[in-house]
Amino acid sequence: MSGTDEPCSVQEWRVFGTGARLAVTDASVLAEARVVVDAELAAIDLAASRFRDDSELTLLNRAAGARTPVSALMVELLQVALSAAEETDGAVDPTVGVSLREVGYDRTFREIQGDGPAITVTMHRQARWSMVSLDTAAHTVQVPEWVELDLGATAKAHAADRAAAAAFRATGAGVLLSLGGDIAVSGTGPAQGWPILITDDSSDPLDTPGPVVSLHHGGLATSSTSVRRWHRGGEPVHHILEPWTGRSAVGPYRTVSVAAETCLSANVAATAAIVLGGRDPHWLGRQGLSARVVLEDGSVRTQCGWPKDSA
Repeated sequence: MSGTDEPCSVQEWRVFGTGARLAVTDASVLAEARVVVDAELAAIDLAASRFRDDSELTLLNRAAGARTPVSALMVELLQVALSAAEETDGAVDPTVGVSLREVGYDRTFREIQGDGPAITVTMHRQARWSMVSLDTAAHTVQVPEWVELDLGATAKAHAADRAAAAAFRATGAGVLLSLGGDIAVSGTGPAQGWPILITDDSSDPLDTPGPVVSLHHGGLATSSTSVRRWHRGGEPVHHILEPWTGRSAVGPYRTVSVAAETCLSANVAATAAIVLGGRDPHWLGRQGLSARVVLEDGSVRTQCGWPKDSA
């Protein structure tokens, strides 16, 4: 069924340390869709969380360089992360786990102190995605003992894609799933598309002033340096790192929103654009994706058919 002429039904909750929003075009299947989404997200959390002692990622990071068996889901998540690193030439790299700890992101964001000691500059070998040895047939992975993985740049967006598709298969209704600004849609949505409010912070209420775009298929993701911020030694830091320096990305872009065929592709492009902004400000333009960029001075640029903000 299309459900395109029916009012959408919505649930909101918190997961992965961020806000989640599930909308379906048929209110009668919302509860069923939520069950399916919860199961998908629980499986990915158990595989990829940096903040669970029992997650596969935590056990892998503690393996001291040994080749480690992993689940089929973890193989998929690692493939996604390594592909993103290769496609962006390392701008979105899963081997930044040590650097994230060093800048203070060593616990869930709600538990991070607003300020803390200054970041100590340490000399260590630069980790790189090519150091990860993944055997997809044997379901094993090996990482150098001094490297720690973090899948935060890809796992949440991939989770949105997987869970939205699973909810559509289970219910037949059009589905929108937002996980902290990573948005995936599946099935046939409202006739005018799913309305998406674009702001720096995905936790903003839906009546917050800002541009609204319509999403008919695929995914949309927003990456921003204005949220998930804290201080170390009085200096501001944020969670989007330059893999080659291990420090928060510095560049001309404050917020980047991208629409693509999948939420994963959109998120990888948005994150890479912020990371590469200081080195290659034209990188995003060469990708041919519909996007909106907010510069540090608040000015807005759009490309490839993204609608101009209303006056």
